[in-house]
Amino acid sequence: MSRLYLPKIEPAPATILEHLIAHFPQIPAHTWRERVARGIVTTSDGAILNEGSPYCHGITVFYDREVPSEPASLEQEEIVYQDAEILVADKPHGMPVTPAGEYIERSLLVRLQKSTGLKALAPMHRLDRDTAGIVLFAINPASRGIYHKLFEEGNIEREYLAVAHVDYRAAMREQKQWRVENRMEAGDPWYSQRIVNGPVNAITEIELLSMNEGIGLFRLRPQTGRKHQLRVHMMSIGFPIVGDPVYPKIRIIPDTPLQLLATRLAFIDPLNGTTRTFTSARKLLKASQGFHIQS
Repeated sequence: MSRLYLPKIEPAPATILEHLIAHFPQIPAHTWRERVARGIVTTSDGAILNEGSPYCHGITVFYDREVPSEPASLEQEEIVYQDAEILVADKPHGMPVTPAGEYIERSLLVRLQKSTGLKALAPMHRLDRDTAGIVLFAINPASRGIYHKLFEEGNIEREYLAVAHVDYRAAMREQKQWRVENRMEAGDPWYSQRIVNGPVNAITEIELLSMNEGIGLFRLRPQTGRKHQLRVHMMSIGFPIVGDPVYPKIRIIPDTPLQLLATRLAFIDPLNGTTRTFTSARKLLKASQGFHIQS
């Protein structure tokens, strides 16, 4: 993802879009307008840019370069639910929620905008590209902030399943449940996270459901939403997730996707008080693929 800091300019351009067009003369103006219309240009305050967004110095604009030769996705997303306010999708492994790097047309957001015609569609939370499962989108810009507050205020239940490596000595312990509380910050390299001293900002409840031959099936319930939180917390208690290319060490695993699935999302709809529960139909690796997990 690329970024551009907006400096103080006198006289200031009327809109951010006007500044982008002037700042990047090598990129046609219609290209920027198309990107903005697709909702793939955002700002550091969390807003999705539109053509009328006023210029405001001191913030950063985030955007993704286009990849004309981008190959098609190998797996398809599924729309689990849709009404006038929200859309819920079931994302496959390997598909980013929003455009990033070489994943533009293959991103979940762009694919859904094209298939539904909903240009104002916006994700209310993120899953890692390598994580599969349920993602909530807002359709109506007027109610977008209301649904986003569900995550900000912790009024939403999120449940994940993970297949992880289980050390034999750890398996001999009787402990089957953990509540991990610590502080996470950006690590080195920049795309990783690490645990540091300081006030707690990451909490996960973890339960071992079953185990066989050094592999365990875990239920994870995050209470906060830090980047790579579940992957780091599983590693911290000695159970790195199968297929993780970063934790505990950076490595290449060409044939095994990260075995982490956002399996359930539940909340009370803030607009009408309806209880909403959505579950993923996707599966993690099973015995036929070399893992003996009883779920």
